[in-house]
Amino acid sequence: MTREGSKTKESKKKTEHTTLVPKKILNIKVKALFKILLYAVAGPAILYGLFFLLIYYQNKFVHIEIKEVQIKDKKPLFWVYAKNPGREYLRHVFIVLERLGFEQGSNESDWDLLWAHDYPFRTLHAQLSNLKPHQKVNHFPGCGYITNKVDLSTSDGEYIPLSFKIPEDKDALLRYAIENPERSFVQKSNAHRGIEIRKIEQLNLTTEGSFVQEFIERPFLVDGYKFDIGVYTVITSIDPLRVYAYKGDVLFRFCPVKYYPFDPENLDKYVVGDDYLPIWNVPSLRKYYVDLGFSMKDSFDGYVKSKGKDPSKLWNNVNAAIRQISLMKERQIREVAKRFPNMRNFFEMVRFDFTLDENFNVYVMEANMSPNLSSAHYPPNQLLYEQVLFNLFALVGVGQRVRKDSLRMRNRMETEMEIADKNLVVLPEVCAACDDCFRVECQLCKPCFTEETRLILSQSYYEHHNRIDFQRIFPPPISRKMILKDYTLRNQLLVRWYQGKCELDSTWCG
Repeated sequence: MTREGSKTKESKKKTEHTTLVPKKILNIKVKALFKILLYAVAGPAILYGLFFLLIYYQNKFVHIEIKEVQIKDKKPLFWVYAKNPGREYLRHVFIVLERLGFEQGSNESDWDLLWAHDYPFRTLHAQLSNLKPHQKVNHFPGCGYITNKVDLSTSDGEYIPLSFKIPEDKDALLRYAIENPERSFVQKSNAHRGIEIRKIEQLNLTTEGSFVQEFIERPFLVDGYKFDIGVYTVITSIDPLRVYAYKGDVLFRFCPVKYYPFDPENLDKYVVGDDYLPIWNVPSLRKYYVDLGFSMKDSFDGYVKSKGKDPSKLWNNVNAAIRQISLMKERQIREVAKRFPNMRNFFEMVRFDFTLDENFNVYVMEANMSPNLSSAHYPPNQLLYEQVLFNLFALVGVGQRVRKDSLRMRNRMETEMEIADKNLVVLPEVCAACDDCFRVECQLCKPCFTEETRLILSQSYYEHHNRIDFQRIFPPPISRKMILKDYTLRNQLLVRWYQGKCELDSTWCG
């Protein structure tokens, strides 16, 4: 082979190689581009196609039902006993309980609170004789000894106007009228209707279930208007007795017509009725109540101080009157309550109504069971009623600090978290020397605690720390010179316990 031929072959090979390299590179690029198109465009398009195809056939052949499931928390239950258990006149009771996490149940439910507007112990005697420890009822058996107008007014009390039960005290009344010809009288009954000043010869002295009461002729007036004062009071225990008065506010109700010139034929001058004059329409008190935002009680106190008087005398006497009446009626209530196995299930809220004479002396006019708590007639009273109820439920343990689905205690550790024995023990020097539980004071020492004693002291401790705007009326304020001998043994023991707590912590003294 010649040199020229070899050169020609080599040249041909070079040309072919030069041509093949770009073709291979182009083929690689085309393949890469195809893969990119396949993965970036065709692949997703196929997947989207399959997805929509799946949805199409799923809707065609598969029925999917979606249900919204609500998980409902179990709540503590209350139910209402009343002749007409509608919401309007008990609206604030419902509102406050629902805010506290309660739910309305029925008599058949596993309820925690019975709110009875009417006295329940006759109709519901069997059920209320078998209460569970955690169940609460807003009345005491026998509370009528306080709220029955005839029984209360004819009691011998320092702060009760002189009254005569008819017809039993007819002769005594006639003698008193002859001896005091200048006195005026009104005849009353439990219905609280038809109250009017009468001459003694105009009175019906044969009507049973009524009483004749001496009329307080020279009342203390504000801007010329006579008024009464409603003080919300709670009895949390009988035997031993514990009583609290709400000091956050009181209810002032004024007669709609000025007292002078006096006319006994015009009842609006001296009888507080349903259409009373509210405090915000009394000029001298409106300034405090409306313009400055004070409570009714503080508005009245401000007015009284501006007249040079000391309102503390009034409120001390109000508390003394409530204390005296509660102690006076405790024995009678206890005798009725003993018919029920456990008196610790009950509490009672009443409204004591007072009037004042021109010398600032206090007189108890009546005590109302299931006092009016409806603001339908006077909407501004809504705050008063709801605060009274909120404080009441805190005091008696219905408004709980621990969130749970019932008032029942769940376990011992939860109980001790709130109140343990170390919170109840008092009188360390006495207890250190106690070797006999028959000694009265030793019953307040832990080794001598009975279940009943522990329960009474636990409830007392709880009430002290949850009373908010309630003030303890009985046991009374603690002092070194207290005389206990006039109290029942159980009341003596409870007062001694409060003395022990007062020695350890001054907040227990007042």
